Formats: sequence, structure tokens, C-alpha cells
Amino acid sequence: MFGRIARRYDIMNRLMTFGQDLYWRRLLLQKIALQQNGRMLDLGTGTGDIAGEALASGKTALCVGADFALEMMQVGRLRAAKRNVRWTGSDALRLPFAGGTFDAVTSGFLLRNVIDIDVALAEQHRVLRAGGRVACLDTTPPPDNWLRPLILLHFRLIIPLLGWLVTGQAAAYAYLPSTTEKFLQPEALQQKFAQAGFRNVGYQRLMLGTIALHWAEK
Repeated sequence: MFGRIARRYDIMNRLMTFGQDLYWRRLLLQKIALQQNGRMLDLGTGTGDIAGEALASGKTALCVGADFALEMMQVGRLRAAKRNVRWTGSDALRLPFAGGTFDAVTSGFLLRNVIDIDVALAEQHRVLRAGGRVACLDTTPPPDNWLRPLILLHFRLIIPLLGWLVTGQAAAYAYLPSTTEKFLQPEALQQKFAQAGFRNVGYQRLMLGTIALHWAEK
């Protein structure tokens, strides 16, 4: 599915979020507070937007972008700002890295798509060094308030229509609202981080409560 939308994926992200995803990635990188010459792993890296932003900061000595959607990474490889990313095809549930390898682990819109969140978080905890930080962005079920019907209309109708117009793949963008509405509330995902052994766990809702930024420390 992701391979079919790879070339237009970033354009769709800009359109769906009204350009706010650029700000969210920078906010995520602030949460991991990567030090000079830090080693960072970006999971579900896709076209490498988070990894590229981290490299642009000048603090990363090593930035690994990992994903099993190889077509997405191939698109990212062609972009100059991301040429220094070390790309690797891997499963978020079985990471091919030794324990304590990284100072930070990031992900954008990954956890909603894995089949076992507990295993994914355990793997992230394993590959982090002691004191290392993790941060992730993901969609979250819209809050139960007066905006909810409008948000659901946007999710269920506008986004698939926009996806069809931009990528020719309406089904891929019907998948987004379907999985978002079934995903964990931020409070429940925060508990998952704590259960995986992380400390100083926190989260922040963004974009009318439809996006959540989570962060934690090992």
C-alpha cells in the first residue's frame, strides 16, 4: 500500500496537515534533545522526513532510517537533504541492532500500524542507551466534543477524496481514518510506554486533538 503512494506521500502530508507536520517534526526533535554527535534511529522512516530534519540540525553523527516499505525509502534516497541517512530495511518488531546502540529513537505514524505495540516499544527500549530518549507522532481518535463530527467528516470524506486526486489511491487514505478511529487514546498509549519500562513519559495533543506527540526516557 505505501509503495503505491510513495512518490506523492510527502505532498499529501503537507496538504492533509495544512503544513503543520513540518512544525510537529521539529517539536518532536526538541523532545529528544539530541546532543552533539548523537546516534539516532528513525523507525517507520518512510521518505525520511524526520531523519532529514535531524541531520539538518547538525547534531547527529549517525542517523539510521529504518522501514520495511522499501519503495518509500527509495524515494527518500533521491533527495539531497537525506543522502547522509543510513537507510535500512527492517521490521519495527525485530530490530537488527544491539542493545543500547542509540541515543534517541523517533517515529512518525508508526505505532498505529504495527501489529503489536508492546513488542514495538520493548524493541525501542532495548536499542536505546540508558538515559536515551524516545519520541513519536501519531494520529489519535478525535476528542468527544462539538468538533468531532466535522473532524470525522474530514477524515472519512475529504482525506480519501484528496488522496485520490493527488495519488490516485483513495483506498490508502481511507485506511488512515479507519485505523485512527480504532487506535489508542493518548492516555492509553502513555501507559504502554510506562509498561515498557520508560520513565518521564508525557504527551501533547496537536491539531484539534487529532495528533499526539509522545515522549519518554529510558
